[in-house]
Order: sequence, then C-alpha cells, then structure tokens
Amino acid sequence: MSRIYNFAAGPAVLPLEVLQEAQKNLVDYKGCGMSVMEMSHRGKDYDAIHQEAIATFKELCGLNDDWAVCFIQGGASLQFAMIPLNFLGKDQVADYVKSGTWGGKAVKEAQKIGTVNIAADCQKDIPTRQPDADEFKWTPGAVYSHICTNETISGAEIKEIPETGSPLIGDMSSDILSCPRDYTKFTMFYAGAQKNLGPSGMAVVAIRKEFAEKGNASLPTMLQYRTFVDENSLYNTPPTWGIYIFGETMKWVKKMGKENLFKLNAEKAKKIYDVIDSTEFYRGTAKKEFRSNMNVTWRLPTEELEAQFVAEAKKLGMGSLKGHRSVGGIRASIYNAFPMEGVDALVAFMKDFEKKNG
Repeated sequence: MSRIYNFAAGPAVLPLEVLQEAQKNLVDYKGCGMSVMEMSHRGKDYDAIHQEAIATFKELCGLNDDWAVCFIQGGASLQFAMIPLNFLGKDQVADYVKSGTWGGKAVKEAQKIGTVNIAADCQKDIPTRQPDADEFKWTPGAVYSHICTNETISGAEIKEIPETGSPLIGDMSSDILSCPRDYTKFTMFYAGAQKNLGPSGMAVVAIRKEFAEKGNASLPTMLQYRTFVDENSLYNTPPTWGIYIFGETMKWVKKMGKENLFKLNAEKAKKIYDVIDSTEFYRGTAKKEFRSNMNVTWRLPTEELEAQFVAEAKKLGMGSLKGHRSVGGIRASIYNAFPMEGVDALVAFMKDFEKKNG
C-alpha cells in the first residue's frame, strides 16, 4: 500500500483506521451478510449505525435533547439557500458576515431570498482575516446571524464566537471539532462532511428543535428542516454509507480524546507557521491573530517557484498543496486526521526547498 500525505482541502484525509475498518466491513458488515451500502435504511442493522453516529456527535459537541442532528445531501452549499428559505421572511432582516469566499457565497444566496444586513465585511482584505470584535454591526431584531468560523480558501479563522443578540448560525465546514468551541452558543451549526467529519456528499446539521419548528411550513417537504428533525433524517433514503463513515470518524475522535486532538492540531499548525515566520522566502497570507490551524496558506517569491514547489512536493509523496484557483499560492490543509509525520515531512521539504531556491 502506498498512501501520500494528502493536503487537500476537501474531500480530505480520513483516519486510516476508519478506512481500514470500512474496508474490512465493506462486503459483509459485521456478519449481517451485506454491505452498509446494500442494507435497508429502515432495518435494525442500519438503525444502530444511524443512532450511534448521532449520539456520538452530540456527545462530542455537548448537545442535549433540545438539539437534533440532521444529515442533508447537497453539502454546505445547499445550506446557504435552505437557511434563508426557512427562516428569512418578508419584512425581516438577517445578519451575515462576509469573511471570505464561503461567507460571501452564503450572502449571495440569502440575498436572493430576503433582506440581508452585512454585519461585517473583510472578504477582500489582504492579508486575509476575520472581523475584529468591534467591527460587528448586528441588527436589533434580526431573525438570525450567520458566520463562517473558518474560511478554507483564505486560511482565516474566528477565534472567539461573537455575541450577536439573535439566533446564531455557523458554517463550520472546515474547523468543526478541531478546537475548543462552546457549541451551545449557536442555534444552528453545520458542516460539509468532507473535511473533518467523513466523506463528501452531505452536510451534518445540528439545530435546536424549537428553531426548526419556526421554519417556513409552505416550503417543499425536503427543503424544510422540520422534516429532517421529525423524521430523524429518514424521510427518504439517506446517504447511508456517508453516515456510516461519519459515525466511525466520530468514534475515532472520541477515542483520540478531544483535548488531545485539539492540542495536536495546534502543534501541527505551529510547526508550519514557524517555518513561514523564520524567513522572508515564505509569506503567510492570513493575519497572525486569525491564522487557521486547519488551512495554512502562504506565498513564495514568484508564481514560478510556487509551481515548482508543488511539483517537487508531489514527487516526494505530498499531494494537493496548490492553493485555491481563485487566490493561488500554497495551501496545506491539515485536518483532524492529518498525521504529524506528514507535517514533519512538509516542514523538512520547505527548509530544503528554500536552501536550494532562496
């Protein structure tokens, strides 16, 4: 077996032991005679997988029975539309923070549906960042406020969850369960699964049940959060394999221990940032106080050197280091499952590359 160090932003690296467990059970899941991909979503074998996945996630996030966990296909991008469709009515205002590409995409979708107040806007700021605490301009009486806690493309992360005065909704696609957070500060939070939670193809949505009940009841059934809450994400056939891998990944997080994982994430990021800060050859693209521990972004002196860096790294078994096509540069996505050995390999390569080309 030959596995690279996968620095991709998503679909991203999964825990090796989760992949191996899935491989072992792929054809015959624990002696039931069929794969998870073949079994009925209403049968007892799958029901146990489904319920355990939800329970483990709620435990890790500190959520009680006031919360529901929903599995919704369409990724985080569908959530950009579902949220205002459900909760932003006529003559109402929702607050949005434009902190980068993904915050901006959420704004664009919401503006198609209702009135949006931009509570803070640093989307185009260079170096990239998140808003400072005194920049937020929240609307009294807003039906909800929306933030993106970690901007995957820019590598900027909110370190302190703001107090908004209205129900807070968070897109946490790229930093969920990666650092200490009080998830009860939110009324709803969601994440595309393909970074820290599992495979691509669905979003995991945690929502307070009473908030879901306030959603627009005239929407088509599959666009209402109450449908997923009331039917435990089983109104129609859910993405059973994705939920199975999600559940196994949550068990892996629990086994690792959240605090241990958070500490490891900080250590991995620090090793790369220390190299960036030790030289003028590499230039970090995010303000230091907002640097992400999940997506480390930087530039080299020229685009030609960046292309050379990516190509040489790939030959050494380090893949997907090219920055997002919209911004260029280099990006190392080092999510929960990314191994420390891969970070050490990258750091050694960065130092060697500078010696040869600096």
